[in-house]
Amino acid sequence: MIGSLRGTVLERTAGGEVLLEVGGVGYRVLVPTGALAGLHPADHAFVFTHLHVREDAMVLYAFPTRDERDTFEVLIATTGVGPKLALAMLSVHSPSALRRAVLDDDKASLSLVPGVGPRTAARLLVELKSRLAVPDLDLTSGDASPSARAEVRAALTGLGYGPDEVSVALGALDDDDDGSADVETLLRGALKVLAVPR
Repeated sequence: MIGSLRGTVLERTAGGEVLLEVGGVGYRVLVPTGALAGLHPADHAFVFTHLHVREDAMVLYAFPTRDERDTFEVLIATTGVGPKLALAMLSVHSPSALRRAVLDDDKASLSLVPGVGPRTAARLLVELKSRLAVPDLDLTSGDASPSARAEVRAALTGLGYGPDEVSVALGALDDDDDGSADVETLLRGALKVLAVPR
């Protein structure tokens, strides 16, 4: 089992494949599209890996963090999720954003992944709740409830923002919010994110 690689990036493709040279051997690895931005030719790189073995092929998947690799392994152990779909999910959502979507029962967020329709999203939400390390929110201490984010999503959609823009805004809140904000504070934060030119 190959658990990690450290080497030099020789080339990368828009399709998410990277050629990483380690000790004179070039390893072809598939990475989430978000990881490509940090893997430039001639750069030194360290990645966590998962070797997927099929009857007709061995494919090496690589991730910049252990959390992404572990989440990938949880996803492929889920009914109906193969490596290709798991990689697509991690290309759209970070592990923390994915856990937040599961916690919020956010079908719309999961449906942003190519190949995941509303019915598949609903099934995945049920299965992933027991598989992903989803933290419980202590609602008595004032933490934002799942409905708070759902309300923010609905408000942003009502203001005319598209699914991708809403996902980016809520994803930014996942990174910055301390978990104790109410709907108004979350909405204000999301609008600030969306106001920044991209």
